[in-house]
Amino acid sequence: MNRSRSGLLLRRALWGVGLSLLPLPSQVRAQSSRPASPSTQQPVSAPKDAKAGQQYSGMYAFLREGEFVQVTIENEGRVTGFVSRYGDGESDKGAFLDLFFTSGKLEGSKLSFTTETVHAVSFEFEGTVQRGEGKNPGDEAYYVLKGTLTENSGDASKKISSRSREVTFKMFPQDMGRQASK
Repeated sequence: MNRSRSGLLLRRALWGVGLSLLPLPSQVRAQSSRPASPSTQQPVSAPKDAKAGQQYSGMYAFLREGEFVQVTIENEGRVTGFVSRYGDGESDKGAFLDLFFTSGKLEGSKLSFTTETVHAVSFEFEGTVQRGEGKNPGDEAYYVLKGTLTENSGDASKKISSRSREVTFKMFPQDMGRQASK
């Protein structure tokens, strides 16, 4: 395994450990609700109590190799986390940027989150948590986030443009932290 790849795996593992130990503050903000996109896969069953849904917490692959979204389901469906991605602008090309959630919630299998704006880019996700192709809990893609991701970006004249696309984010294997530390 090359040095940069092992460094990335270690960084992911440390983020996951750090987030599981430290509660993240989140701001509650009103957001528009849009219906989730139709799906051919079956959504997982609705949470039955205040702690239900916490099994969906973890890291999921994001848009490009090396990028990820950390999702933490807290009591009563409150969602915290962040998107860790490579910058696309002139000043941040190739740099890792962390966009923390400003709002997020899980209602049944419906998941939504909105990130803060970093270097004129933010994201909104509206979709569902579904069972993926992983066979056992802890396997890669045991759960997937499927829905619509909207990327909002601003230019020098402060004009905001939005681009939406259908996405499926696969959960990383849960033993990845042990692999990265070897």
